[in-house]
Amino acid sequence: MSTATVTSARSGQVLADLIPASRVRGAALVLGGAALTGLAAQIAVPVPGSPVPVTGQTFAALLVGTALGARRGFASLAVYALVGAAGVPWFAEGKSGLGMPSFGYVLGMLLASVVVGALARRGADRSVWRTAGTMVLGSAVIYAVGVPYLALATGMSAPAAIAAGLTPFLVGDALKAALAMGVLPTAWKFVDKR
Repeated sequence: MSTATVTSARSGQVLADLIPASRVRGAALVLGGAALTGLAAQIAVPVPGSPVPVTGQTFAALLVGTALGARRGFASLAVYALVGAAGVPWFAEGKSGLGMPSFGYVLGMLLASVVVGALARRGADRSVWRTAGTMVLGSAVIYAVGVPYLALATGMSAPAAIAAGLTPFLVGDALKAALAMGVLPTAWKFVDKR
C-alpha cells in the first residue's frame, strides 16, 4: 500500500481514533486528557508583574484538543474546568475555584480545544507548518478569552491586560508550538509506517 493510500485512509481521523474502539475508550481518553492538563498546569513559572504564570497547561490543552478531536477535546477540558472549579487544586500553581484572574484562560482552552480538534480532523496536525498554524490559532483563541477576562477580573485597562496577560507569554507559546510541530507530525509518520 502506498503512502498516499495510507494517508487518504486516515483522513478525517485524529490520533485518538487509531486506538481500538471500546466502551471504555472514550471515557478514558477524556479523563486522561483532563488529568494531563491538570498535571501540566503544575509546571508553572511566575511572571513578574502578572497574576498569570507561564505553564504547561495551554500546551496540554492544545495537544489534547488536537489528539482527541473537537468533541472529546472539549469534554476533556470541560472535565478539567469543572473539577478545578469545584475545588480540586489542579489549575496553575495548585489553585482551584472560579475567582482566579486566570480562569478566563481555562475557558479559552475549552474553545481552543474545539478549534484545534476540528482542524486536526481535517489533517492540520499532519505537517510541520499546518501544525504550527493550528497551534497559533489555538493560542489566539485562548488569549481572545483570557486577556479580556483578566482585565475584567482585575480592573486592568486593556493595554495593561495585554502587557500582563499576553506579551510575556509569546516566546513560550512559540516554543510550545515548535514542540507540537515536532510531536504531532512525527506521531502521524510513525502511525503511517505501521
